[in-house]
Amino acid sequence: MFPAPTAAALRAPAPPAAAVRAPAAPATPTPAVPLGDPCAPTGRSFPLTTRIHGGPAVYEAGGGYSVWYLDLTNTTRHTCADVHPVVVLVDERHVLKPSQPRLEFYDGPRTRAVRFERTDEDELVGAFGGAGLTVGPGKTLTVKVRLALTQDAAPNEVTVNAAVVQRHGDDGDWVGQSNAYRFGIDTDPNPNSNLSPSPNPNSSPHPDPATTPEGLPFTDAVAELASTGPGVAAAVLATVSLLLVTVGAILRARGRR
Repeated sequence: MFPAPTAAALRAPAPPAAAVRAPAAPATPTPAVPLGDPCAPTGRSFPLTTRIHGGPAVYEAGGGYSVWYLDLTNTTRHTCADVHPVVVLVDERHVLKPSQPRLEFYDGPRTRAVRFERTDEDELVGAFGGAGLTVGPGKTLTVKVRLALTQDAAPNEVTVNAAVVQRHGDDGDWVGQSNAYRFGIDTDPNPNSNLSPSPNPNSSPHPDPATTPEGLPFTDAVAELASTGPGVAAAVLATVSLLLVTVGAILRARGRR
């Protein structure tokens, strides 16, 4: 038999309800939208579909700026941050100098200049500096760009491509590539020849993100990596790596200025 409770025990107040309430289950945190790394390319797919449009067929050397646009469409479910388009100019006569194209892109209300460097293949390469662009999942970011040529630019035919690099410190991933935009310098205009056809004839203004589009000089070689021997593959990878290294050096130099 249990002993009867004492009078003092009977007079003691009951514990507060809060003291005996069962603890609430911890709240499940809302998962954050993944940032950065999930935008790395997989296989031959680029996560950012890239398109140049709206530019003129002919530029006048010494004339004013003409405007065109660069669309970046994020085909993933992740946010792609620290994205830097890299404009590559290839001129038919190999005489275009880095100082002759005056390229600027709009960063909000202000413009930022893109400075070009010459590669060993006589290409002019210029990276968009600043903090980099951010494209939300499933979103399209349109960047306004303007271009002029200095008065000493010789008559020529020029092809523009835009590679897109996502920066990771001093390294980076190649995450997008545009169609080719062709224009003349002081040449007869041909309005039907300034943009290359879409890599996928069944797609609408945006190329098929499932296939690496054509355009940059080393793209075809990259597409053949799977069927080449180790020596050729190493050479192609060295070309792509050289682009990334060049872009990284340009961006670091911009950051110090």
